[in-house]
Amino acid sequence: MRSIWNGAISFGLVSIPIKLVNATENHSVSFRQIHLADGGRIRYRKVCEIDEQEVTAADIGKAYEDADGSMIPITDEDLSSLPLPTAKTIEIVAFVPAASIDPLQMDAAYYLSANGVPAAKPYTLLREALKRSQKVAVAKYALRGRERLGMLRVVDDVIAMHGLLWPDEIRSPEGVAPQAEVTVRDVELDLADALMATLGEVDMESLHDDYREAVEELIAAKADGRTLEPAEADASGGKVIDLIAALENSVRAAKEARGEEPETAGESADAPVAEVTSLTGRKKSGGTGAKKKATASTKKTAAKKSTPSRAPAKKTAARSTAKSSAKTTAKKTTAKSDTKPTTKKAAPRKRASA
Repeated sequence: MRSIWNGAISFGLVSIPIKLVNATENHSVSFRQIHLADGGRIRYRKVCEIDEQEVTAADIGKAYEDADGSMIPITDEDLSSLPLPTAKTIEIVAFVPAASIDPLQMDAAYYLSANGVPAAKPYTLLREALKRSQKVAVAKYALRGRERLGMLRVVDDVIAMHGLLWPDEIRSPEGVAPQAEVTVRDVELDLADALMATLGEVDMESLHDDYREAVEELIAAKADGRTLEPAEADASGGKVIDLIAALENSVRAAKEARGEEPETAGESADAPVAEVTSLTGRKKSGGTGAKKKATASTKKTAAKKSTPSRAPAKKTAARSTAKSSAKTTAKKTTAKSDTKPTTKKAAPRKRASA
C-alpha cells in the first residue's frame, strides 16, 4: 500500500519512524455529469474572475478571504515556517481508556507502518504496551495543512490511528430529541428486549452493500441493452399505528428468518397479558341478570330448607307421649318461630297470584 505521509511517533524520548497508510477505501459507484441533449460530458473549468482566463493547477495558490472580501495570499512557505512541533511527528500526549473517546469524534482511519528495520523494535514495544494496558493513545499530528487529533490503538499486529475531531467541532444535540413527553411502558420495553435478543449478533464480514450491487447490475444491463424489472416496493414501511403489534410481528419475523419456530399465543409464560376492558352497556344488563338468577336461587334454597323443618315437627308431635308434653310444646314453639318468616313471604305471593 502506498504511504501518504512519512514521519515519526513521539513516545516520550523514543522516536519511531513510521509511514501513514490509508486503512479504508471507497467502493461507491461514481457518475459523471452529461448533457442530456447529446450525451456530452460536462466539465468544470477554473477561470479567473478578473481576466476571465482559464488557469492551470500550477497557477493556483491559497488565500484567506477577509471579512471585507479582500484576499490575503498565504503560500506553502508561510505555512511551513510556522512553529508547529507536529509537522512531521505524531506526538502522544496521553493514554486513556477506549470508552472515554466519544464515537462522534471518529474520523478517517490509517495504518501506521514501521519505516525501516531500526523502527521495528520501538514499534513493537509501543504495540505491546498498548495491548497490555488495554488503553488507547491520544496524539496530535499535522496533515494537509492543519494540526489534527488522533487515537492510536492496536488492530491485530498493527498500530492503527483514527483521526479525531476536536471537541469544539462536535455540535450539541440540543433541539434534536423529541420535544413531546412520551411514556414507555414496561411491556413495550420487554418486547423491545425480546426483539434485540432474537436478532442477536451478526458477523460483520457477512454485511455488504446491496445498493451498490444493484447499481452495478443496472450498469451492466444498460451496457448490454437489457432492461431490468423494477424491484417491488417494501410494504412494511409507513406509519406505525400499534407499537405493541409491530414489536410482536418483528420478533416473529426475526425468529422465522433465523429458522426458529415462532411462539403461538399462550405458549410463552413471559408474554404480556392483554388488558380486558368491559363495555358499559353490557355490564348493566349482565349484572341485572346475574342478580335475578341469584335471587331466584336464594328463594329456592330458602324454600327447600324451610320445607323439611315442618315435617319433623309434625312427626315428633304425633309420636310424643304425655310424659314429654313439655318438650313437645317447646319443639312446636321452635318450629312455629322458624316457619313464620316463610309464611309471611308466602302470603303476599298468594294475594299477588289471586
